[in-house]
Amino acid sequence: MKPAPIKALINFEDFAKLDIRVGTITMVSEVIKSDKLMKLTVDFGDHTRSILSGIKQERVDPKEIEGKQALFVVNLPDRTMAGEISQGMLFDIGYDDKINPCLAVPENTMPNGSRAG
Repeated sequence: MKPAPIKALINFEDFAKLDIRVGTITMVSEVIKSDKLMKLTVDFGDHTRSILSGIKQERVDPKEIEGKQALFVVNLPDRTMAGEISQGMLFDIGYDDKINPCLAVPENTMPNGSRAG
């Protein structure tokens, strides 16, 4: 793989607007109207959210990520896709580079809702 060019510079204030948090994926379920999306139920400590992610074709068994912690962007506006509402975005590594994606995960178990940055 040849790494993609680095994107245009942003200032720290723009980066600081992102709210990236650790959450535990408690359930992975089908999105019936989609060939790509799976619905993740994610525990952020003080609340849970439904987050849609295009992992259906990326994994032999998308449910294998149940119980794992990962990083999520939680301050995006809700978005309706395939008739379901997504309340954030899963961080994964590799998709944009067309390689088999993997989760961005904390090195150690962290409290759900812990902020990254």
